[in-house]
Order: sequence, then C-alpha cells, then structure tokens
Amino acid sequence: MNRASLLAAVAAVAVGLAGCGGKSETPTETTTVADGEIVAESAGTNPMVGGAEMLPTKNIVENASASAEHKTLVTAVTQAGLVETLSGPGPFTVFAPTDAAFVQVPPVTRDGWMRPAQKEVLAGVLKYHVVPGKLTAADLASKIAAGGGKAVLKTVEGQDLTATKSGDAIILTSASGNKAAVTQADVNQSNGVIHVVDAVLIPKM
Repeated sequence: MNRASLLAAVAAVAVGLAGCGGKSETPTETTTVADGEIVAESAGTNPMVGGAEMLPTKNIVENASASAEHKTLVTAVTQAGLVETLSGPGPFTVFAPTDAAFVQVPPVTRDGWMRPAQKEVLAGVLKYHVVPGKLTAADLASKIAAGGGKAVLKTVEGQDLTATKSGDAIILTSASGNKAAVTQADVNQSNGVIHVVDAVLIPKM
C-alpha cells in the first residue's frame, strides 16, 4: 500500500471511530504515519528532560541519550558496558544524575572511573542508581510513609539506598552517606521509569 492509500485508510478508520457512540473519551494513544509505517505512541504527559521530549515508547538508554543534561551518564553507561542491560525489558527504576551532578565528584575520582581498568568500579557506581521494578514518586512516597519516614531500597548493585522526604522532595541517602534530591520525577520509559537526581550516589567501596 502506498503512502497516499495508507493515509486515506487511517483517516477512514478515524472517521468511523468518531461516529461510534455518543461519549468522548481522552485517548490513551495517538497514531502517526512515518515513512509509510503506522506507529502507535502513548499520549502520556512525560516531562521534557534536558530540552528533549521523553517518549514512553523508548527505553531508558534511548531517552537518556536524547537529554542534553545526561551526556556524562550515557558515556559512563557505555564505558561500563551497561547499555544492553538498561535497554532490556526490565522494568527498572533509575535515579539519573545530571552532568552537573557528575561535576560535583572530585575530578581525580570521576576521571578514574572512566579508565578501562576501573570498568567494574564504574559499573558498580552506576548499578547503585538502579532499583529493580518500576517505582513511581507516589510508590516511593507510600514506601516512605509505610516505613515510618524512610524506605530502604535494594539496588541492582546489591547495597541499599535510603529514601526519605523533605517537604515534598524525595531525598536519597547512599550507603556512604552522601545525599541526592529527586529534581524531576516520573519520566516514564518503555522499560521502567527515570527520576532525575542532583548528585551522584556513592556506594561503600
């Protein structure tokens, strides 16, 4: 079917659907035509991150790669050999440090992580920012409330992160004692969710 015929067919279906029933409902997805192929996309309200649209139909690595604020994180994920893992089905909850967060790490430490000899150390730091399953901000708040003011999260790296609240903000405290605040929550992915954080969380080494 050529592009013109395909567009006509899509339009006909849309008209037919519009005539069915007297109630109007908010659509859960939209359909676009790109290069002659019908592509369904969620109509979710993902926030923009790093000046880029975050598509819930794309995975964690694909969306992070589009963000201008997560270039260091994507480079580190590639260096650590975690692209395939974080592109997999998951689901994962990722606390994603910005480039500004990485700048806070002493240069000697940050540059050391990026050396090939430190690949396993870098992978451990990055996996410390990943929790199995999909935990939204509401899920985290519920866990914090149920835990009497704190929730202990088991990371993929194996060590715990502690989540608390300060006002409306979710604060994460690492096993080594440093803290990060969630600055942008609930960035939905096809394989989980990203919460942007303002510091790199350091596990016990």
